[in-house]
Amino acid sequence: MAHGPSKALLAELASRPGRDTFVSTLIKAVFIGLSLLFLAALLFAPLITVFATALSKGFALYFDSFKDPDTLAAIRLTLITAAIVVPVNTVFGIAAAWSIAKFEFKGKSILITLIDLPIAVSPVISGLIYVLLFGMQGWFGLWLQENDISIIFALPGIVLATMFVTFPYVARELIPLMQQLGNDEEEAAITLGAGGLMTFFHVTLPKIRWGLVYGVILCNARAMGEFGAVSVVSGHIRGLTTTMPLHVEILYNEYNFVGAFAVASLLTLLAVVTLIIKSLVEWRSGSSKS
Repeated sequence: MAHGPSKALLAELASRPGRDTFVSTLIKAVFIGLSLLFLAALLFAPLITVFATALSKGFALYFDSFKDPDTLAAIRLTLITAAIVVPVNTVFGIAAAWSIAKFEFKGKSILITLIDLPIAVSPVISGLIYVLLFGMQGWFGLWLQENDISIIFALPGIVLATMFVTFPYVARELIPLMQQLGNDEEEAAITLGAGGLMTFFHVTLPKIRWGLVYGVILCNARAMGEFGAVSVVSGHIRGLTTTMPLHVEILYNEYNFVGAFAVASLLTLLAVVTLIIKSLVEWRSGSSKS
């Protein structure tokens, strides 16, 4: 005669969901705790140190650090470089993404590889490339000297080096987005008589606007914070070719810790603002999709 499950077995089965839920909650709490500990050690602690050192001798000395002419020149040069680089890379990124996502042509894979190249190449190497091209002993150095044109150790070299390092960001955000969206709406617009520019501004751009803003934000953040490539081509001419990251290094090497960390805190604030805008863009993009 067959017997049903025992009471002990039924009780065991009934208690499992609760135990599974407890184990799952415990594992989730452990991973969240480890993540927060990692962030505290590698992100929050350095940020607190930057602001604590910058304000260690009072707010008056902190704000006086920004009255230094060399510091103001570094801030101005950083903003000018970003103001040039970001729009140029935005135009390039849109054109490259449009070409790769919408058309088939020979050399397409090579173009994609070239776009990814700055991510794989060390920024210092990219700076050295421009020195070899435009330096005094470079390929075009003699011609530039004869025509009184300065690229290395001047604003054009800083802009070129920063542009090389940052140009993948907009393109890399837009390429997968455009490929995912497809060509149906653009083809329909062209069939109805819309031209290329009208199709782009009224059909394509509204669909990619949040991805474009996201790429521009990342490009701007990297442009303002770039150190390696700019360090090679700038010549470290104080007050002329030092951006904010380079100026932080100079002040720190001079044991002017308040001044160095004051400029570093400004860079940190710019980075935090960038992250906030980035999060808002991601939230807005997710809301628009839903």
